[in-house]
Amino acid sequence: MEFERFAVIGSNSYAGASLVAKLLAANKQVIGINRSPEGSNIFLPYKNTPSNGSYRFVCADLNKSLPEIFEILDDFQPDVIVDFAGQGMVAESWIHPEQWYQTNIVSKVRLHNLLRQTKWLKRYIRISTPEVYGSQESQLKETWQFNPSTPYAVSHAAIDMSLRAFHQQYQFPVIFTRFANFYGPGQQLYRIVPRTIINALLGKKLQLHGGGTSIRAFIHGSDVADGIIRAASMGSLGEIYHFSSEKFYSIREVVELICQRLNVDFSSVVEIAPDRPAKDQAYLMDSSKARTELGWSDRYSFESGIDETIHWVKASLDEIRSSQLEYIHKA
Repeated sequence: MEFERFAVIGSNSYAGASLVAKLLAANKQVIGINRSPEGSNIFLPYKNTPSNGSYRFVCADLNKSLPEIFEILDDFQPDVIVDFAGQGMVAESWIHPEQWYQTNIVSKVRLHNLLRQTKWLKRYIRISTPEVYGSQESQLKETWQFNPSTPYAVSHAAIDMSLRAFHQQYQFPVIFTRFANFYGPGQQLYRIVPRTIINALLGKKLQLHGGGTSIRAFIHGSDVADGIIRAASMGSLGEIYHFSSEKFYSIREVVELICQRLNVDFSSVVEIAPDRPAKDQAYLMDSSKARTELGWSDRYSFESGIDETIHWVKASLDEIRSSQLEYIHKA
């Protein structure tokens, strides 16, 4: 099923901006909503991608401006809402957990309660996370039980369960998606892939928490966007889809790969630091359902995606030098 009108909440996020770029290239009508203003073009691929679609950006905060946001959505009447918004850091969620619960649960429930009463919404794509399962050593299918271990993960599990109840009670048109770690050109600079590249190029030390033993899968922003579009057009309401590469890396292996591509010595870039509180050891998702039912596949190998990201960092390095490299929390 083809849809023409999309609303992307959290449109300035890395994955959100990647999705906007792909939608506009496909000649879709898109409205983007984000609590922060649009930043530099180097983080917004839709600014540099040829497109025939139409785009409107709205700067608004779900916690503070929900009536205005709903009025904008009700006026635009998107077929599909894709929601990336939320407090998104794991370790920091221990400092003020109530902020994660307010944004990721309470404000979302208020939004869903308004949206369920509309006639125009065809699909609501929930961007969830494997953290809801907690640390697991085997590849997980979509039916695995929740076992969250941080306030961040608890907030995501809670809103997933709320949406499940809304789907059962009101036939709310939700489709759940869970993704491996995002990466690629335009990603926020404090994330592990760009941060490693930047530190290596600038001769700075990278803190490798816990020695980098935790295991993750990685998925390029373009493959994320493709997965979301396929879920919206071909996914079944109320269903969950995992999107992940089939190769898994320790964080140390990620850093080693980047150092190899840059021809720099690993020991000159890295210093070992204590692990973060309650950090999960492994998130391993089985993505066979998305591959079979949606025809999705990750087109970027991790090596080619790393090379593309290195090229982006080098091309943008002058601006990156003067940018904020560390995460800054916003309540």
